[in-house]
Amino acid sequence: ASTMQLYNPTLGDWDRDIMDAVGIPTDLLTPILAPGTRIGQYQGIDVILPACHDTGSAVVAVPTTTENYAYLSSGTWSLLGLELDEAIISDASYQANVTNEGGYGGTFRLLKNIMGLWVADQCRATWAAQGNDYSFAQLTAMVEGAAPFKAFIEPDDPSFLPPGDMPARIIDFCRRSGQAIPESDAEIMATVYISLAYKYRYVLEQLIEVSGRAVDRLHIIGGGSRNTLLNQMTANAIGRPVIAGPAEATATGNAIVQLIAIGELGGVTESRALLSQSAENRLYEPQDSASWDDNYPRFCALLD
Repeated sequence: ASTMQLYNPTLGDWDRDIMDAVGIPTDLLTPILAPGTRIGQYQGIDVILPACHDTGSAVVAVPTTTENYAYLSSGTWSLLGLELDEAIISDASYQANVTNEGGYGGTFRLLKNIMGLWVADQCRATWAAQGNDYSFAQLTAMVEGAAPFKAFIEPDDPSFLPPGDMPARIIDFCRRSGQAIPESDAEIMATVYISLAYKYRYVLEQLIEVSGRAVDRLHIIGGGSRNTLLNQMTANAIGRPVIAGPAEATATGNAIVQLIAIGELGGVTESRALLSQSAENRLYEPQDSASWDDNYPRFCALLD
């Protein structure tokens, strides 16, 4: 409900004033139910409402034992946010274009949508069509061998939304923004990864400013948590440890909500403590922080 912009987080109910103003019949609405609610049975099996947005379920599976963390649900899209007890509704949150999405246990996800691995995936698809079907291991080795910080892109630039020849669009963006032109596939992919890591830093700084919350680590969950090179670059860019995993966070969080509802788990705190002991989790400490800090203003200049 909270992703529809028809939910009033202060009232905890539909915003009927907005709906009346735009002519949406309020009798179309069903009552808003909290995640973890039993909504009926199917063939004798209880049906339990999860955190219905996939990111909502994924955040339940963040393997944390502290409160001062941010999360990044990483995939085709990247959703970077904080889990808070109250929605942040202010001029600052409006100007930062962040959203408050309802979460499990009455929480709110203060987050922002960012272009994720879509640009990188479209680069791979373009190169594969040209006869260069790089594996992920090959791409990692290529990027590690490329000179860093040659050029940057704004991952959320509209030119990168449609499918197609993404390498050509990256070169065009660099040319239009007066930067050096990436001259190889390796340099193009390095440009994508470094720009994503810097965009994560930029949005994280916005969220910290809007919320006033201290953040001492970032949890990367979802399929993108398997991208070891981007995980390390993200730690370098934000200057904080990154913990990657679980990859199947949405399914895991969905299961946790159901297990709590039937009494098999004591709550989210217990569940996250168990997940924090998983061998799947991998820690990335910041490296080469000075170089990443020195080049960050060049990236930020593209966003002004």
